[in-house]
This record gives sequence, C-alpha cells and structure tokens, in this order.
Amino acid sequence: MDRVYNLIVDSVNTSVVTYTAVSAGVLSCYVGLKVYRRQQVKKKALKKREESRKALQDVQRSVVTDDGTTAAKRREILSLPLPQLSQQLRDGQLSAVQVLQAFQEKATAVNDKINCLTEPVPDALVRAQNVDVADQPLGLLHGVPVSIKENYNIKGMATTMGVTKHLDTPADEDAVIVQVLKKQGAVPFVKTNIPQTLLSISCSNPVFGNTLNPVDPTRSPGGSSGGEAALIKGGGSLLGFGSDIGGSVRTPALFCGICGLKPTAKRISGRGLMKGSPGVQGVISTPGVMARDVDSLALGMKALLVPDMFQLDPQVIPVPFRQEIYEDKKPMRIGYFTTLQSCPPTPSMGRAVIMAKEALEKAGHTLVPFDPPDDLRAIVDLVTRLITADNGRTFSTMWLKDEIIDEYLKGQIHLWTMPHYLRKIQAFLLKPFWPRIAKVLSHRLIGSVYDLWQRMAEREAYIEQFLDELKKKDLDLLLCPALGMPACKPEHAGRTLATTAYVTLFNLLNFPAGVVPVTMVTEEDDRLLDDWIGYGNDPIDKVIKKTTKGAVGLPVSVQCVALPWQEEKCLRLMKEVETLCPV
Repeated sequence: MDRVYNLIVDSVNTSVVTYTAVSAGVLSCYVGLKVYRRQQVKKKALKKREESRKALQDVQRSVVTDDGTTAAKRREILSLPLPQLSQQLRDGQLSAVQVLQAFQEKATAVNDKINCLTEPVPDALVRAQNVDVADQPLGLLHGVPVSIKENYNIKGMATTMGVTKHLDTPADEDAVIVQVLKKQGAVPFVKTNIPQTLLSISCSNPVFGNTLNPVDPTRSPGGSSGGEAALIKGGGSLLGFGSDIGGSVRTPALFCGICGLKPTAKRISGRGLMKGSPGVQGVISTPGVMARDVDSLALGMKALLVPDMFQLDPQVIPVPFRQEIYEDKKPMRIGYFTTLQSCPPTPSMGRAVIMAKEALEKAGHTLVPFDPPDDLRAIVDLVTRLITADNGRTFSTMWLKDEIIDEYLKGQIHLWTMPHYLRKIQAFLLKPFWPRIAKVLSHRLIGSVYDLWQRMAEREAYIEQFLDELKKKDLDLLLCPALGMPACKPEHAGRTLATTAYVTLFNLLNFPAGVVPVTMVTEEDDRLLDDWIGYGNDPIDKVIKKTTKGAVGLPVSVQCVALPWQEEKCLRLMKEVETLCPV
C-alpha cells in the first residue's frame, strides 16, 4: 500500500509540476507576445512618423529660396487677408503655384517649431499648376491653399486617427468637403495633427507626436482640431477645416487665438470624415471652419454652400450662404451669460464676455441677461451620459485595441471605461467632499436601448425648454464664454474637461456657435485667480487653477451662438465683436 501511495503522490507531484511549468510557459508566451506586438506597433508608428517627416522636408527643400525678390513676394502673399488673396488669384495678379509655394515654405517652417502637420498632400503642386492653366477662375477659392484636419479622407492618403491599424489603408475618395473645395479652385496642401481618437483637448498621438501651442509652447493648442488652429495661428494657412463634437473646433480656436465656427449639423457635409465615436447619439458632431478672421470664415462657408455640395450629399440642407444676413446692419438683440453652474469660468473668461457685452451696447445693440436653464443637468446627465453611452467600448475596441495609448489620453479612458459598480462606490465615498465629481461618477450608465431612448427624450425636452427661455426674452443670439479657462497644459487636458461645458452645451442643442478672440489674460486676471474657487474648490477646480496660473498673455475669446440654420447671423455677431474688440 505504501508503494502504491508513493506512486500516486509522485504522479500528482509530477502533474502539478508539469501543469505549473506549462502554465508558466503559456503565461510567458502570452506576455512575450504582447510585448512583441507592442514593439511592432511602436516600430510601425515611428516608421510612419519618419516617412511623414521626410515628405515634409522634401517639400520644404523644393520651395526654399535665396532669391530676395521671391522671398519679398512671399512675405507679401503671406500678409494678405484671405478675401484679398483670393481676389488677386481670381484676377490673375498672383498664380496658384506662387501662392502655394509661399504657404508650403511657411507651413513647414512653422511645423519645425510646433509639429502641427501630419503629411503634405502629394498632388498639391500638380493641382496648383492645373488651376493656373484653367481658362477662367474655377470658383471663390481659385488657387487658395487650404489645410485639412487629419480625420478628413483625401484620396490616396491614409486617415489614421492617430493609430497604426489604418496606416496601410488609403482613402478611396475625397471627403465631400474636399471635393467641393477642389471644385471651387482650392488647393489642399497639408493635413494637420489631432489627438488620438479625437476625444481630447490635447493634441498628441503616438503616430505623429505632440503639437505645441504657437503662443506658448508649454501649453496645448487644443483638440481635436489642434494642428489646424496651431498652423493658422503660426501663419502657415489662411483657411482650415476641422470637426467638432464637443468643442473640437472652438476649443483650439480659443487656445491659439483664431476664429472658428461649428455649424448646425447637416448645414455642411460630414461625409468622408472619420469620427472618434461613430454612431454616438444626442451630442452631435459636425465639420467646422477655421481662419484668422471672421470674413475668412464667411468666405469658407460661402464656398461650401453651393449646388455641388447639395448634389454630392443630399442630406445637406440645400440653402446657399445668405450674404445679406451676414452684412445686415440692423441693431441686434443679444442674450448673454458669464457663467454655467457646472463650471464657473476663470476670471479672464468671464471678463471677456463683459468686455464684449459693453462694446456691443455702446454700438447700439441690446444685451439681455440670460440664464441657461438647468445647465448642470444638461451637461452631467445628458452630455456626459450620451457621449459615454457605450462605456468607452467603441474607441477602446475600434481604435485603441492592440495600440499604444497616448499618454495624455490614458486618464480619460480609465474614467470612461470604469465599471458601474466602481463608479457607484467612488461616488458614495466622494459625495461629502467633492459633490460634482460624485455626481459625474454616480450617473447610471446607459445599459439598454430603452435607456438610450429615455435620454434622447430628455434631450428633446431640454432643447424645447432652452428654446422656450430664449423665446420669452425674444432672443435668437447669445454671447457667452468660449470655455471655462484659457489654454491648459497638455498634462492637465484630461482632468479639465469640465471646462468644455460651454461648448458641448451647443453640440447637445445643435446650435451654430463660433469663437472670436477679444483680449488676453492679464496680470489682474492672474491675481484674481488666487481667490477663484470654481464649483466648490474640488480637485477639478484645483487642476483648472493650477493649469491657468501664469497664463498671462494667452488669448481669450468669447463664444457667439445663434439658432439652428442661422450660421450667417452667428457670423454677423462674431464680425461685430471682432470689429468692436480688436486684439
């Protein structure tokens, strides 16, 4: 019996050792495979970055000049406002090739400093040459070089979204906006950088790297159209095209000190644009226009709102740009507010609204105080729940699976993908101390189609409530902060998303909205920040205060808002503010 027992024990021990060894081997292989895949992804990203850098350097070498006359002419071209430049191109005073090369030289020089470009558009020179031999002007943007955000499809170029899995998949055709721009004679010449997956107010990804703010390189240029804003502010483009689901045009425009417009959804076509969360309901993404000044935004919209766009995308409302509304001189009745309960603005942002409000009143317009109804519920219970309705599964599986996650995105992903039971536990523990954070964490995740429909019904009711409040005061225009803070530091981007309440509100409502710079952060703003407590001096407020401290000299903008389909009226208010509050 003892011998049998010993044999059994030896057999069991051998089995355990074997099982342990096999398990360890399997685990080792799994870990090794993950490390190998990560290394391969990193190599692929770095290879693409090097290829892009070389392509940009080749463009730069091809246009550099030592000729004094050519250099002087290029400086003159770069100094022209877009309406004047486009007119000289249509009149034949300037050639498309001449203008393209001026902007290629400037854009690549700007990129050397702040890394705002992803790639040059390969056929830009050929296109400019074809424009020059045309029998007559091709359109409103005849020969104008335009910059395009990385998430727009351009035929033959990969649309990466800052991940490697799409590097080898070139687009089959241009996005509709790109097609219309070409029909109007424009020359797309560069694509511009984005944050990975687009859902961030930083501008960094593992493929193309981090973009710096041209005003202050220690700060973010904003996201997700950060490369566009940085390039335009740096002088490397006059007209650019981005996209906006939660302020992704308006936030970079504010951070860099340029102008940006988010139209009503379906006013211009979004076909051929990649989205960070395709299928998201209730918080609406739309393409947008970015430029140095409001007249350029208006020209960009006018060039897009033409029969070609209406034919290429029948979902777009077939209404051309109404120049008479944009140029109207009648006094306006404008509602204004300086704060949202969900995120009181830092001193400079509220001051900018009062500054613009007083200037508008002196010019003969009527300004009426307006309180957005129940904004905390709108931002937390609707925007936050709708934009994270899938608990982050779309971008974590569709975009980020087996990818290197950008360092500035990691914090957001953990928050958006946290299981509901952990949210509830944290909300319970934090409620006595940090009620705003607890409220965000405690919202029930959307777990069914029924839940989604309930939230969508709440959104519809909120829109009606908002419109009723506007109607009571006879208002169809609003003036308000562009964000809760000026440009943040990139490491704080994920923890200051509460400040985007001012822009995401109008994605929820689907109102056209634009930002225009009016002032800069002053020493007094910086001093007043010491006494600012925000919502309740919770950790979010402390990060906002920390990132805003020392922001003296950064641009500060206001946001102008109109009712749906009234982009021309929104632009008119922006133009009036720009004229009355020159920076």
